[in-house]
Amino acid sequence: MPSDLNYANSLFGGRALAWIDEETAMFAICQLGTNCLVTKHIGEISFESPAMAGDIVEFGVDAKAVGRTSITVSCLMRNKQTKTTICYADDIVFVKVDPNTRQPVPHGKTKDTLEL
Repeated sequence: MPSDLNYANSLFGGRALAWIDEETAMFAICQLGTNCLVTKHIGEISFESPAMAGDIVEFGVDAKAVGRTSITVSCLMRNKQTKTTICYADDIVFVKVDPNTRQPVPHGKTKDTLEL
């Protein structure tokens, strides 16, 4: 959409990161069975190619690790038609928190119990 584009008529990097955070959060919510999650960390981010006006993007999310209170995922954002990588974000960590205290709490899942 025009509001997602920068001066070069390509997808604004900040918008791409917001979409990645949203997509990976939905994945983590589904895997852990809770919506009381916060984004704790986003590791390496690599912008590989631009997404231009009119491009359709798709996301691939993988679980890398599951901790007592956290899940770590990676996300590949690519052009739906050409399959060209647009952006890759690695080591995105979500932590389950108590909705009242905002302190980390166990989620009770292991990598073996996820629905991958």
